Amino acid sequence: MIILGIILLVIGLVAGISILWTIGCVLVVIGAVLWAMGSLGHAVRGRRHYW
Repeated sequence: MIILGIILLVIGLVAGISILWTIGCVLVVIGAVLWAMGSLGHAVRGRRHYW
């Protein structure tokens, strides 16, 4: 999810499409939160680890 967000950020920046920039930012933040929760040992949506 983080990688997809970064790809959308780059495409949005290069193409000048602001909606891709916004979606990319949201995906990066959500991916980082899920990754942090998984690495701290919290179950994320029923899984012990989130990749």
